Amino acid sequence: MRIVKTRTLKDSVFICLMNGKWWTFWDLKSEIYDKVGRFYDHTSISASLREIRHLPSRQRYGLPLDMNIEVIARRKREDGKGHEYKLNLTEIEIAKIKEKKNAR
Repeated sequence: MRIVKTRTLKDSVFICLMNGKWWTFWDLKSEIYDKVGRFYDHTSISASLREIRHLPSRQRYGLPLDMNIEVIARRKREDGKGHEYKLNLTEIEIAKIKEKKNAR
């Protein structure tokens, strides 16, 4: 387990989403535990995903401010059990966000 200090659960969820892959609640829960050392339930993770869609979070994380653009994509899992989530951005857009974050 590698402990990384983050500010909030929402920050942890966003950091996971930055890799551009699809995540289930269970994947996020496990990854956040491995990095932060805290367990969160799926309702808390779900709330964080919803918050990332809102304007203050878009501003904080450098996401598109146009509320007509969906920043979190959701799809049904192939086995039919639950959904998967990812940032609905191109690799180039994600790289720009990471660049801005590292410049701070």
